[in-house]
Amino acid sequence: MRSLGSVQHKIPCVFLTEVKEEPSRKRDCQQFQVVATETLNPVALEADIHSAVATEKIDGTCCYVTLYNGRPHLWARLDRKPNKQAEKRFKKHQHQHRSCKGFSWDVEEDFKIVPEAWIPAHEPGGDEDEDEDEEELEVSAVPLADLMERTLELIGTNVNGNPYGLGSKKQPLHCLVSHGSFGVRNPPPVDFHQISSWLREGPGGRVEGLVHRHHLGLRWPDGGASLGERPVVVRVVGGENTDRKDLFSSFCRLNGQRFSRLQDVLFDS
Repeated sequence: MRSLGSVQHKIPCVFLTEVKEEPSRKRDCQQFQVVATETLNPVALEADIHSAVATEKIDGTCCYVTLYNGRPHLWARLDRKPNKQAEKRFKKHQHQHRSCKGFSWDVEEDFKIVPEAWIPAHEPGGDEDEDEDEEELEVSAVPLADLMERTLELIGTNVNGNPYGLGSKKQPLHCLVSHGSFGVRNPPPVDFHQISSWLREGPGGRVEGLVHRHHLGLRWPDGGASLGERPVVVRVVGGENTDRKDLFSSFCRLNGQRFSRLQDVLFDS
């Protein structure tokens, strides 16, 4: 990454959204869904969306690297959820008013206790990678000190249903991807129908989103995700101890090997 964004809130859809009273395509028990309209969001226009660099939205879980007790540590995402009493009050309000409008949360009293080192945050963002034209991926070991203050996406076997087909139950595989790493070649214009068509039919459209698929009424995952089908080379050196079964040692034994697809990287059982 050349630089990092300082996004501290969820990035809104580039189109204005609306709530429809119909079963959600994303959540089985949800009887409504949020969908995009064809109208561009004024916030996106103000941010000069037509000049923005399009990057692939990676389907994993957010992580963050920063200092803790003087050493770099990797923070995993932990959502602070309401306690039972607050959840009951919220559901009662929602049932009576058929809306969440007008309900107020007490930050001090309504939420579950979190660890002392918990860092409040929302969905982060980043800039594009300098090597966006490079087709081949590279798996490598990087010291956390080199990733300070970056946000990354953890993907792999046990994350979000594993849409990229990595590893197996016996030999799970997980890796981190810097946000904004994958630039999108020839992205569609910022137009509802053209983006929807690109995601549904375009050769580069097998991604979780530029605009999230669920806003456009499209399913995800839907067939082979393009990231899992890209060629990759493994460059991890320094722990070829054949007696160890950890992920680092397993990658070390594959050092220098190339695979035609990321999902073809498998470890010996």
